[in-house]
Amino acid sequence: MPVIPANAPHMEKQTRLEIIRDFEMQLVYSRAAFPMGSKGLRLKDGTTTPNGEELRAALTIFGPAIKPGDPVHISYVRIQNDHIHFEINGGPVRRKKWYQHIQIEGNGGPMTPGSTNANETIDNPHGSFVDLYFDRYVPELTPKQLRGLLYPVLDFNARNKEQAYLDTVPPKVKEAILKHHVLVGMNEEMVIHAKGRPAKKVREKDGETEYEEWIYGEPPQDVDFVRIVGDEVVRVETMKVDGQKLVRTEKEVVLDRGDKEAKQQEPDVRPPDAPSLRRPGEDSGEVPKPADGPGGAPLPPPTMPPQSPGGSGPGTNVAMGGSR
Repeated sequence: MPVIPANAPHMEKQTRLEIIRDFEMQLVYSRAAFPMGSKGLRLKDGTTTPNGEELRAALTIFGPAIKPGDPVHISYVRIQNDHIHFEINGGPVRRKKWYQHIQIEGNGGPMTPGSTNANETIDNPHGSFVDLYFDRYVPELTPKQLRGLLYPVLDFNARNKEQAYLDTVPPKVKEAILKHHVLVGMNEEMVIHAKGRPAKKVREKDGETEYEEWIYGEPPQDVDFVRIVGDEVVRVETMKVDGQKLVRTEKEVVLDRGDKEAKQQEPDVRPPDAPSLRRPGEDSGEVPKPADGPGGAPLPPPTMPPQSPGGSGPGTNVAMGGSR
């Protein structure tokens, strides 16, 4: 990422015009996932927001407007005080033409030139945008420097969609995709780039876990069964031509699942004075039990409450309440 001097002057008017002319209508490739909706992405110092779990939640709820590797075009550029606004694929809202601000009254009611419906929506959920922010103001910079600053989300040098996508994945995943090999731990998009879309899909349930089996190949060739839970490959089974069956379930690649999930995997550390729901005198969860090793003391046998002479013991139903 290019380094812009802290004392760089404000961007001049001529540079603004050159930037707009250079970048508007350029065809590039996406290096990030853009969710549908009106929020878009914010880029500053090489970091995009939302990211991690927040971005995945937005993609799940609203769906992706753009996926990594997709070809996109920059449809509009606006330079503000402290950021540059780049609209992608028309942006989240379709802009009106100058003549669409005019209404003509007629017998059929008001009409807009070039439109069959005066009340048609201008929403365009297929586009998005990215705002490139600077510390205080937009400084003087060259188009080459600006391309470098946008590299975390837009690739101006990729020759095709496949190259653009491969540059966004870990090296081990990239190597596997080039060899058309599926690794346990990949997501669906990676499997599609490695093997293509499956000719057959089977939806099954293992206990309470629902999964999809993606089937590649047909006898007498090798057949791969790729099991996917959620968006992750959890099992790969290969039936070889000679009848040999190979099964892989150990995770072979670990993808970044976001800060939230990483925190969930960290052991909880309780402060010594943390409140507890245990009764007075009850052992804490950290006290060794017999199964923990030789250091744990055996638990005393439970004491049975005394039984009344005509009373009921364990397993006897006792009717509560008055007589009928």
